[in-house]
Amino acid sequence: ATVIIMIFNWRDASYLHFGDNFRYSIFQVSSIITTTGFATADFELWSVLPQYILVLLMFIGGCAGSTGGGIKVARILLIFKHAQVQVFRLIHPRAIRLVKLGHRPVDKEVLQAILGFFALFISIFVTASLLLAATGMDLVSAGGAVIACLSNIGPGLGTVGPVDNFAHVPSFGKSVLIVCMLMGRLELFTVLVLFFPSFWRK
Repeated sequence: ATVIIMIFNWRDASYLHFGDNFRYSIFQVSSIITTTGFATADFELWSVLPQYILVLLMFIGGCAGSTGGGIKVARILLIFKHAQVQVFRLIHPRAIRLVKLGHRPVDKEVLQAILGFFALFISIFVTASLLLAATGMDLVSAGGAVIACLSNIGPGLGTVGPVDNFAHVPSFGKSVLIVCMLMGRLELFTVLVLFFPSFWRK
């Protein structure tokens, strides 16, 4: 990701010196994928592809077991491996091929939970983005604000970019973002299970 961003920043003459290009690019990539929340450059001035890469990193987030937000690298890896196995089974219907992480097969229940988490994450992102857009925010700013809070990134895109803030977001929009931030920080299933009566009866 850092190399691609550096290439496009060099092409667009965003930074004239290699050292500056490398420093700003790698810091921004590291800050976003680890959900640190710092920004040393206004990446909204970069071209479109580097911004898309940063948004993708916002969705991916940190490693499994880390305190970082996002979907997590391990889940993304298993989703891709599961898709690869499904395509292989379409070509070879009678073949037996398991999804493995390292050299250990992954249980179907675990894969179902990961796919459910991914679907829930995307559903919450889309729903919250539409709710913010209904308050008058443009879709880029609404989506940027939601993913910034849902993955606990910090800076978003549009009017909530690295040199902006969330002060202008309407009260209803801030309430939506608060819920997104809590769900992203505490994990989606952990928050949702609190709304099931059976959990409290136990």
